[in-house]
Amino acid sequence: MRGLLGLSRIIDLITERIGKAVSWLILLAVLVSAGNAVVRKVFNVSSNAWLEAQWYLFGGAFMLAAAYTLAQNEHIRIDVVYSKFSRRTQHWIDLFGHCFFLMPFVLLMIYYFIPYVAMSYRSGEVSSSAGGLILWPAKGILLAGFLLLGAQGISEIIKKIAIIRGDMDDPTPYVSSHQPLDEEGSEEARA
Repeated sequence: MRGLLGLSRIIDLITERIGKAVSWLILLAVLVSAGNAVVRKVFNVSSNAWLEAQWYLFGGAFMLAAAYTLAQNEHIRIDVVYSKFSRRTQHWIDLFGHCFFLMPFVLLMIYYFIPYVAMSYRSGEVSSSAGGLILWPAKGILLAGFLLLGAQGISEIIKKIAIIRGDMDDPTPYVSSHQPLDEEGSEEARA
């Protein structure tokens, strides 16, 4: 288990660095959008390439940060049901979800995206919009995002098994999204 936890730490480190780095793509997308709007209004000039560049940047930020979101335990879950269970049961639910929902979906997407991206790259596929960009980088971002998500899924499975077995402490103790409201209500009741 020690070797697997070492692998998990490496995956987590890579995911964290990529997740934090791609956050800058949002700023870049906003700057491209603002610059495009100013040029269009002031000089009455526009290009589909700039619009598509915004989409690429936002899509890149979204897809490449998905693994980081999973690593930070910030992904969406049904809190109303999930919060009713003990932390140990929550780990079992997470492990089940990762193994039987997340990983099959991610592996299926990788399986389909590899030839999809390769074909786009080989053909030099270009946007159908006048002045549009080449498409394989955008499709490659989708593949890269799912590869990262798959690696992070493996890391999360390793950590869940280690936590359930007692080989490591829970790095993200569960806090209900309702807890701050409950605490605020308690403080108001005391006042």
